[in-house]
Amino acid sequence: MSTENETLTASSYIQHHLQNLTFGYHPENGLGIAHGAKEAQEMGFWAIHLDSMFWSILLGCLFIWLFKKGAERATSGVPGALQNFVELMVDFADNSVKETFHGKNELIGPLALTIAVWVFLMNLMDLIPVDFIPYFAEHVLHIPYMKVVPTTDVNVTLGMSLSVFALIIYYSLKIKGAGGFIGELTLQPFSSDNVIIKVLFIPVNLLLEGVGLIAKPISLALRLFGNLYAGELIFILIALLPFYVQWMLSVPWAIFHILIVTLQAFIFMMLTIVYLSMAHEHH
Repeated sequence: MSTENETLTASSYIQHHLQNLTFGYHPENGLGIAHGAKEAQEMGFWAIHLDSMFWSILLGCLFIWLFKKGAERATSGVPGALQNFVELMVDFADNSVKETFHGKNELIGPLALTIAVWVFLMNLMDLIPVDFIPYFAEHVLHIPYMKVVPTTDVNVTLGMSLSVFALIIYYSLKIKGAGGFIGELTLQPFSSDNVIIKVLFIPVNLLLEGVGLIAKPISLALRLFGNLYAGELIFILIALLPFYVQWMLSVPWAIFHILIVTLQAFIFMMLTIVYLSMAHEHH
């Protein structure tokens, strides 16, 4: 059985790995980096997670660089590995859009490709052993905290989903007009040929459709966050076990987690396409 000190050590270990590198203004300590979860919470809404921003931007730049290199090396002859990968991803995103999106919009294809690859790269960071980068950051760079999986930060997933939500609202208004969009929210699913009954149903329809509309970005963000956060937590719990046991559990879980990493990127991309397709449809 574990002693009380071992329990506290295990608890501190888990909390340390789940803590973001938070920068903001503390009422007592002023502007700086938070030392602990409590201090990070006291910084309030305007604090920023530097590690999530760093890794998400770095992986976004890696995505752009890889596809730029793939385009530059494109040849009509025998393609290289990078060209094959780029062509495979472009065809995959293009086919997904053609099968799901029924409108006409040149933005949807590049957006789907960006989401698929960028989210996949962020999710893939979960397969790096949990102690490698945080240990290097703490003991070499003297950075107290370092979370390397941006999609385990709800701020990142919610930020992406709110961007998609903004596009949904924009194209709903652009394609359907303000009247059409408002009518979509107030005149369905319940309607009637009787004008009085139709008016009486407006509050009910607005409540139902409004909840459904607001649920889109929330569910999109929390689905990605929840799956990756749970996966990271399991890796952290495995790391607490003796070394000879870790490999017996971490390797099978990592192999299974590859499916989760890929599937969550695919789901985020497909739901984005579906939501934007609905925004382009007239009812």
